[in-house]
Amino acid sequence: MKKKVLVLFGGVSSEHDVSLNSASSVIKNIPADKYDVVKMGITKDGACYIYNGDPDMLPEGKWLEDTANLENAVISSDRSHHGIIRLADGAKIERIDVVFPVLHGKNGEDGTMQGLLEIAGIPYVGCNTAASAICMDKAATNAMADFCGIPQAKWVAFDKYAYSGNKEALLANAAEKLGFPIFVKPANAGSSVGISKAKNPAELEAACEKAFVHDKKLVLEEGVIGMEVEVAVMGNDEPVASVVGEVVPCNEFYDYDAKYLANESELHIPARLPEEKLKAVRQAAVNAYRALGCSGFTRVDFFVRESDGEIMLNEPNTIPGFTSISMYPKLFAASGIPYPELLDKLLTFATER
Repeated sequence: MKKKVLVLFGGVSSEHDVSLNSASSVIKNIPADKYDVVKMGITKDGACYIYNGDPDMLPEGKWLEDTANLENAVISSDRSHHGIIRLADGAKIERIDVVFPVLHGKNGEDGTMQGLLEIAGIPYVGCNTAASAICMDKAATNAMADFCGIPQAKWVAFDKYAYSGNKEALLANAAEKLGFPIFVKPANAGSSVGISKAKNPAELEAACEKAFVHDKKLVLEEGVIGMEVEVAVMGNDEPVASVVGEVVPCNEFYDYDAKYLANESELHIPARLPEEKLKAVRQAAVNAYRALGCSGFTRVDFFVRESDGEIMLNEPNTIPGFTSISMYPKLFAASGIPYPELLDKLLTFATER
């Protein structure tokens, strides 16, 4: 008997549009012989609709123009429902076996949706509430990594309240501790949204003002000269790592444009590293995955420092991109697991957990 999977897409997030592209790919590649797919979109304003149309309509928000295929619905928090409530023509309960939240960034990747699904008692793909929240907050991630002895760049963090009252001292401390260049990041925005590279004090102040548009807390990190590598990890109790991929950004760093718009960044799979170093990076990815409490799937990004070869955690991504050009499915495809089989495994991990 086929299982019914609810694919969530969109969301109230700066990464709404990326989610639409990812979800379109996911929906088209879920094995139709094993699963019936129900598509639920969340608008930028937070309205929820079941969408009964073509998944090719998702990118650029075209699905919302297909009004004949839209139906108001919500995820029920009542465990006895174990699913959604369709609101058209009275309330109709529909059982869902497993949820795939293809929601990037805030209100989807940060533990909020995971918390709702925990209350509802519905299995879901990806990390649990706690791991999602920790990995979304870059300051919490860095603090956990320090506690677990995971090598990473030097960093400092502060919030908007502290900054407004003590800006000069905070910026001076960051410059002294980290040196230039400094990467300035909103603590809770994904996919390089709002991130800047500051090369001097004036640029540092401007970068902080830009990042505060996206979050009230910032993380500042020293610039690391080295190779950017990424590893796809999946599993629950016994996680497995993919081959290692290398990213050569087309821009000065791997920002939002380089990831999603320019399409000119170089990707090398496997990464151009010696075999022993590749093995060490894969092990580091599994170690970080376990230390941060991840389950289901996560893409773990590292720097391999040029000066000494140190493998340094950059960041985890608990709901990585699933577009046609995304690294997570590409890395497992290169490891011998094609896209549809990968999705089947992720859905299986969700129900097993």
